Amino acid sequence: MKIGVCTGTFDPVTYGHLDIITRASSLFDHLYICVLHNPEKVPLFSVTERMDLLREETKGLSNVTVDTYSGLAVEYAKLKNAVAMVRGLRAVSDFEFEFKIAAMNRSLDPNVETVFMMTSSEYSFVSSSAVKEVAELGGDVSKWVSPRVAEALLNKFKNRERSR
Repeated sequence: MKIGVCTGTFDPVTYGHLDIITRASSLFDHLYICVLHNPEKVPLFSVTERMDLLREETKGLSNVTVDTYSGLAVEYAKLKNAVAMVRGLRAVSDFEFEFKIAAMNRSLDPNVETVFMMTSSEYSFVSSSAVKEVAELGGDVSKWVSPRVAEALLNKFKNRERSR
């Protein structure tokens, strides 16, 4: 059984993420989507919220499981007996960053490959950070996230306003 792992912060999950997840799910017998803790980022959504959104968005993919882990992604891949970690690339600038991580992961565990997938061109500029910024300023994010995620963003920013 060929197992793949797709890790990320997914704060929030975008159509770009779902494009990679859907395409990667067709390459593996099973694909784990793992929400990782990134100490360099302050997420808007909790891990539980991000996992719930991902589960809802991927419920039509029978070979996908949403999970979380708070260690190295390559260690998670090893725990799941994965043959590869899937990484999405939007632009050349992503490649330089991802190449370094892939080399480090290969050094940590040479049995786990890194598979790079180019995001479809209509999502090549979409990032969770940009989506959050547009949503916070009241802009329409419906081209980049599902209605469910757009509503979650709206609610999150409304609740922030109320608490100020």
